[in-house]
Amino acid sequence: MERSYRYFDLIMALFVAVLIISNIASSKILLLGPFTFDGGTILFPISYIFGDILTEVYGYRRSRRVIWMGFFCTALMALTLSIVRVLPPAPGWENQEAYEKILGMTPRIVLGSLIAYWAGEFSNSYTLAKMKILTRGRWLWTRTIGSTLVGEGVDTLLFCSIAFAGALPWSLLGSVILSNYVFKCGVEAIMTPVTYRIVNFLKRAEREDYFDYDTDFNPFKIEA
Repeated sequence: MERSYRYFDLIMALFVAVLIISNIASSKILLLGPFTFDGGTILFPISYIFGDILTEVYGYRRSRRVIWMGFFCTALMALTLSIVRVLPPAPGWENQEAYEKILGMTPRIVLGSLIAYWAGEFSNSYTLAKMKILTRGRWLWTRTIGSTLVGEGVDTLLFCSIAFAGALPWSLLGSVILSNYVFKCGVEAIMTPVTYRIVNFLKRAEREDYFDYDTDFNPFKIEA
């Protein structure tokens, strides 16, 4: 029988919300100080913090379920926005062009977002789970930062390459990739003390500190 947890569903809901909001916000390219990145980057690193917390406390298998939930919810969002985009606007509604510019995500961006999210999150969760065994549960900061360096690297490179290659000048694309990666990893490092507090709270509250010694790491196995 699957064990129930007090906070698991809450973390999953927040994870999915962060993912969907950051995907919508990514339609705008921002310049903030020395960084050039899409708007979703402001919030998206938090999804990796949630991913770290899920894997660290509840284990890779339960984290895998949450990753797939995020994947399907993002795909549903993209499908819904695309259907609404192509349906004829009502007479008198004159915001079709604005809708298409803000919410009319191109197939490349949708595809890049889904592939990058899937590959990045699973890389992050797998790396953290393996590092937890290697470090015998010590030095949490090495796992949260180390897994983020891997996961965010995979995510950023795939998303920017699929979504923007050929559409942006190569110099701007390189700047976006580098800025995204540095900013996301920097947020993870800065948030390490917060991650520690949340992880320690959840381990006490849930009475769980899962080690993936016998876990099947196949990302496609999404049993309950």
